[in-house]
Amino acid sequence: MRLLALLTAIALPLTVAAPAAATPAIWKWRTVHSADGMASAWGKVAISQSGYVVYGNVEDTRGRGCAWAVLRAQSARNGSWKTHGYYNCTPGTGTFRKDYGGVLQIKVQVCRGDKKRPTGECSKWKSIFTTGM
Repeated sequence: MRLLALLTAIALPLTVAAPAAATPAIWKWRTVHSADGMASAWGKVAISQSGYVVYGNVEDTRGRGCAWAVLRAQSARNGSWKTHGYYNCTPGTGTFRKDYGGVLQIKVQVCRGDKKRPTGECSKWKSIFTTGM
């Protein structure tokens, strides 16, 4: 009887811990469209070893101009905001990846623009990750 209790006590933590370690946390974010509907972005936020990583797709549906996905993240260290933009100037879908350390929240905005910067037709900022979601 004691042997059975000992084996159960040893096996229980192994069976409980295995599924949690096998499936990392991932938050998918739905498609966000530019104000004119000619650019779109979607993707996911995943936990990484150093914090979080955003994997995204940005789609340009027009041959003229570029589609922009602008990410904005608030630092957990000092509360400051940092912005990074990714663009696709060919019709079709391009991908991007952005690594973050500790962040409180991440937002995305989709715009039309040129190769240098977003120039207009921007969507509203959409929150794609908030600590405690």
